[in-house]
Amino acid sequence: MKGVDTLTITETTQLISVAELRAALLDGGEIAVADIREGDDYAAGHISVAVPIPDSELELAITTRVPRRGVRLVVADQDGGATAESAATRLASLGYNDVRILQGGVPAWAAAGNELITGLNSLSKALGEFVERGQHTPRITVEQLKAKLDNGEDVVVLDTRPLPEYRHIAIPSGHPAPGAELLYRVFDHIQSPTTQVVVNCAGRTRAIIGAQALINAGVTNPVVSLENGTSAWLFAGYEPVRGAEDLIDAPSPEGLSRATDAAVRIRTRFGVGHLDGAALDRFHADDERTTYVLDVRTPEEFVAGHLPGAVSAPGGQLVQATDLYVGTRNARIVLADSPDLVRSSITASWLRQLGLDEVSVYAGAPDELTETGTGPVADPVAGLAAATISVDDLAADLATGKEVTVIDLQPAPAYFETPHYLPGSVAARRSTLLRDPTLLANAQRRGAVVLTSSDGRLARLAAAELTDVTGSPVLALAGGIDAWVAAGHPTATGTEVTPLTLADALPPVPDLEARRQAFSQYVSWGDRITDQLERDGLVQFREFRPEGSDD
Repeated sequence: MKGVDTLTITETTQLISVAELRAALLDGGEIAVADIREGDDYAAGHISVAVPIPDSELELAITTRVPRRGVRLVVADQDGGATAESAATRLASLGYNDVRILQGGVPAWAAAGNELITGLNSLSKALGEFVERGQHTPRITVEQLKAKLDNGEDVVVLDTRPLPEYRHIAIPSGHPAPGAELLYRVFDHIQSPTTQVVVNCAGRTRAIIGAQALINAGVTNPVVSLENGTSAWLFAGYEPVRGAEDLIDAPSPEGLSRATDAAVRIRTRFGVGHLDGAALDRFHADDERTTYVLDVRTPEEFVAGHLPGAVSAPGGQLVQATDLYVGTRNARIVLADSPDLVRSSITASWLRQLGLDEVSVYAGAPDELTETGTGPVADPVAGLAAATISVDDLAADLATGKEVTVIDLQPAPAYFETPHYLPGSVAARRSTLLRDPTLLANAQRRGAVVLTSSDGRLARLAAAELTDVTGSPVLALAGGIDAWVAAGHPTATGTEVTPLTLADALPPVPDLEARRQAFSQYVSWGDRITDQLERDGLVQFREFRPEGSDD
């Protein structure tokens, strides 16, 4: 690895020690740490700047999270052994030419006295805690909000979660305004200069960030975050709204004008650059640097047309789960947006506070948005020699009683999403089948084996390699569960799916008491995480004081 000494263990794979990795993470150059552990291991404790790329999904996730093949790339697992070596070999086959394995894995990092950070999307969540500490973001309790709503006071609730979450469960009278859409829509919901704006999410982070963003943007109405969000509303025994069908309407001309003015103020305050086409072309031409082009508009806008090579990253989700989009430390980030630059400006302000240096916004002209659809920038399974079966043929086989074992490889969905599985299927990870080929062999003795996943790509990847391993054909469902659902075939819920092994079990849908306990643990985590990151020393959040502040 450039910049550090490494120990060669094979002709193609090298180790990097804990001390060498820490030095590399602090030298200012580009580097990515991919934590390939499966299940809950990553959440139980990981290197602060590591991104979760489970071994089972490695080829599908790595090309967008770590797009430049020449970047320094470190693989971290439980012991630095065979699993990591396999991952490094597969990464090399994709063209990554500077791959190292963390010697001793994540446990060695902790054993050397370094911090392990718990939870998912930890840095994004920790930013909310950091901001509340430093900015003292005002908040309101659910009891106070309920009283205001019951009394008919002039208050508007803006829900900053993605639409699937909002529709799963929401607070009565709330309005959907996912993430970066908040500033876009707030002015149309303000009835008077005294209207109180309450920003809500499922718990804490997104509401804090959303409320503070509106304050940073110069919204003069009283703005507060709802303390502990929808979770607190449920815990208090208040009735929620389920299945809300509200749509996100375009802002009015006046609302958009005010939001656009606010975006200019945000870019000035947080030092956000505004790229032109020539500058973006120069970024793309620089093979020695990583440039992420992330489209912060809605998924629907992205599908209709986007910049070639861009990745859909709706602003709010990008801030909430940055590690699912940006895997390379010290890379350039370009936020593509509509010409008003409202959503990209507010998103960039938070990425700057997260400690990211080179964040710019780009206004995509209509004639530049030449790429359509949701497809990934690079598809490692395109052209892969994998046998497939159509949804109609599989449905016919199942209807006639033909012996078919359907194995679902898709990651477990969030609790608020509707999980779709084929009736009678079993759940397994790709890594489980590769680690123990007898599981697949036993299924093949009973008849055909069909692998499924959400869009079919993971199933195709696994089918090709498992056919090579077993010497017997393994089929992939063409188009995956998405195609099965689109064809109108019946589905099962996660509670009806049997895991192939205990390690492959889908997490149960949490009941109210389980959510209460989990949320209590999360609040305690929030009290500790900022101090832990200070000790860690790898991440430096930035605090931007308001204009005119003496602090």
